[in-house]
Amino acid sequence: MFNDLIPGKPGTEPLAEALKACRPHFVWAGVFSALVNLLYLTPTLYMMQVYDRVVPTGGVPTLLLVSAIAVFALATLALLDWLRTRLLVRAGLRLDRLLVSRLLGRVVDLQAQSPGSQVLREFDHVRSAVSGQGALALFDAPWTPIYIGCCFLLHPALGALTLVGAIVLFVLAMLNERDSRPRLNDAMKEGQAAYAAQESMAAQSEVVRALGMRQAGIALQVRQRQIATQRQAEAQFTGGRYTGIIKFLRLMLQSAALGLAAYLTVNGQISAGSIIAASVLLTRAVQPIEQMVGAWPTLMQAKASWKSLLQVFASTARVDRELTTLPAPEGRLALEQVTVRLPGTQVPQLKGVSLSLEPGQVLGVIGPSGSGKTTLARVVAGAITPTAGSVRLDGADYDAREGDRLAEHIGYLPQVPGLFAGTVKDNISRFQSALGATAEEVDRLAVAAAKAAGVHEMILRLPEGYDTRLGPNGSGLSVGQSQRVALARALYRDPVVLVLDEPNANLDQEGEAALLQAIRGAAARGAAVLMIAHRAGVLGGADRLLMLREGTVQIEGPRDEVMMRLNPGRSKPTVVPPPGAQSA
Repeated sequence: MFNDLIPGKPGTEPLAEALKACRPHFVWAGVFSALVNLLYLTPTLYMMQVYDRVVPTGGVPTLLLVSAIAVFALATLALLDWLRTRLLVRAGLRLDRLLVSRLLGRVVDLQAQSPGSQVLREFDHVRSAVSGQGALALFDAPWTPIYIGCCFLLHPALGALTLVGAIVLFVLAMLNERDSRPRLNDAMKEGQAAYAAQESMAAQSEVVRALGMRQAGIALQVRQRQIATQRQAEAQFTGGRYTGIIKFLRLMLQSAALGLAAYLTVNGQISAGSIIAASVLLTRAVQPIEQMVGAWPTLMQAKASWKSLLQVFASTARVDRELTTLPAPEGRLALEQVTVRLPGTQVPQLKGVSLSLEPGQVLGVIGPSGSGKTTLARVVAGAITPTAGSVRLDGADYDAREGDRLAEHIGYLPQVPGLFAGTVKDNISRFQSALGATAEEVDRLAVAAAKAAGVHEMILRLPEGYDTRLGPNGSGLSVGQSQRVALARALYRDPVVLVLDEPNANLDQEGEAALLQAIRGAAARGAAVLMIAHRAGVLGGADRLLMLREGTVQIEGPRDEVMMRLNPGRSKPTVVPPPGAQSA
């Protein structure tokens, strides 16, 4: 039943290690729970002593003694209960400390495979369950048989009543689990979809406002949220119905225990103190079951989230592999029968694409919209993993290098610049200062990259130069400026592979001239350059051209030959000269 919850698959070792690190917390919480549940017998024993010893004899010293012992026992109970709660909270904090960085390390890969995944939210569900009342109910549940045994010690009839009541409540709890599980699963799925839609709409708020889609967007979100809340309400109604029945039965059993104990006392079969003791024991015996029913939605959510985390770690197992450190590559790039089918699509975006690129060569990729050009750029940049086939750098598969180490040798300029909140220098340097890089090194390399991209002078004209702070998504710069800063980021540390996706889409003549100079400079130092282009201005710097159509390579070869094949009626290939060429 619980085999699917055990982290045994390759890649789930971090989860197993985190659980092992928290084992002392759980063990001591279990020990303290045992002591707490033993001390919960204090009111029972105290009532029996008062009614059986103090009241008949009028022994005030005995009353004071047993009262002092009871106060000490209850104070100890409260202290141990506080300690076990604190231990579970500490366990949740330790899980957070051990796993969050590893989870964040997998978010990038996971988002490429399954966009919209809510990994940290799933983890928070698990951590909340570990630190909350659900975990305490699990620790208390095994003590129900002990309390039932104590009831049998008072009298077999009282034990039988408690046992039957516990069985009935347990059956109700199982029925609650059976009825609530599908509703809770539906509620969780709808809730995740609603959150994802809300985040997507918020991320594109400018487009929403500009196109007059506010009301439509609100209506869609409200509709999705209504579905999610309706599912949640159905699950809560189901659980609430069983909770009410269980509470009624518990109260009825309490009264039945009092009545049965009074009858047995009248017949001289038990002492008067056993009347209250029977009621207290029965209440304590069935209380964990009632707590379990109340905490069931939280526990089921945590169970589903834990399974999701196991799948996340198993699907990103390669992140934790220990890899041999390979020498710095020279820039020989090769794609071998690369096929890519993105999540949620039926038709592959790339179909068996093969190409090779030597250091110093510039390959221009052309083709109609939807032909797979951007997907090709993402594959070469290492942003996504091919569904089939291999991408190799100097003969080594991309997977042979750890992700960040591979990225040190690749420069990538996507269609959307994708700048982050921080200074211009932080964005160009890929936030290396956060990893402990010295300020002198970061400054030197950032300025060198900006000069290589021809953007140094533009940055100096900003209010605070390289220290100008940008908002989320690079707000504070124009689209063209953002693209030029992103080009400098791509050139940071002189990568041996340079991938440019529509690099001149938002550039003016000055920016396009700087781009062409940057491409020539990268090729001159031996970088392999792959650039996607719709506008022909940058194709003049290409050595070879490759044309994609419907995800397959249609034409590939030297630039002039490809242009001749594309324009068979012309005697010479026509290439639009780069900006500034005529004036020069």
